[in-house]
Amino acid sequence: MREGLIIGDLEDPSVVYGVHGTAGLSQWKCLARRAGLHGSWEAVEWAWIPPGGISGEHVHTRTEEIYFILSGRGEMTLNGKRHPVGPGNLILTGLGTKHGLRNVGDEGLGWLVIEVLSPATAAVLRGSAPSDVPGTNETQRGGNDVTNAVVLNLRQTYEVNPRTVFTGPLRSIRLVDLKPGQRAELSAEGEEYTLFALRGSGEITSGEATVPLKYGVSVTLPLGTGMAVTAGEDGLEYFLASLEVPGGGAR
Repeated sequence: MREGLIIGDLEDPSVVYGVHGTAGLSQWKCLARRAGLHGSWEAVEWAWIPPGGISGEHVHTRTEEIYFILSGRGEMTLNGKRHPVGPGNLILTGLGTKHGLRNVGDEGLGWLVIEVLSPATAAVLRGSAPSDVPGTNETQRGGNDVTNAVVLNLRQTYEVNPRTVFTGPLRSIRLVDLKPGQRAELSAEGEEYTLFALRGSGEITSGEATVPLKYGVSVTLPLGTGMAVTAGEDGLEYFLASLEVPGGGAR
């Protein structure tokens, strides 16, 4: 395995005004983006809005997106229907879903965002025609068809198959809870991973590199990399998503 992990954290986020055309401030930070990755990622991001804040309603036509709520209480609007959300809620928004998020609590509302290119968009970026990609009739998942959006409680299920909603290559979304001193191995062969530390502490090792883990640290594994995750004395919980890379073996 070669080294080449992408490390992010929540230090020094950007302050943004008027997210998706809505007045008011938010905080935002990109943790990983398409550059340096082999799969159809668009970006891995963290976002936050204050009490009363709104991330305005909008539609994605080329990416599929998940929100994982980290803190606070919110109201997610999906195609005009409102859903209460809080820590542990996972929202899958497929192509054409009109969605927005409002902070209805008395503390900041923070969430993790993962955007993934749709198969047709990825094909265009590779120089192929969308029609060359089998099974990518994207119009069938747009408009008012609410089957392309769902709100789940990841803390109840611990693992979700996003392909029940998405057309793209996200393979799994799960929570991993390691006991003190417990170790887990990840190898990016045929898929790439992104990890976000939620609770406790620990470290990752990859080749000669060692990176401490605590809340808000993000690690993304490009194809051909690998790492060991070891929990600290207080254990470690992390969010983990994997994305299939067609034809992607060890490199």
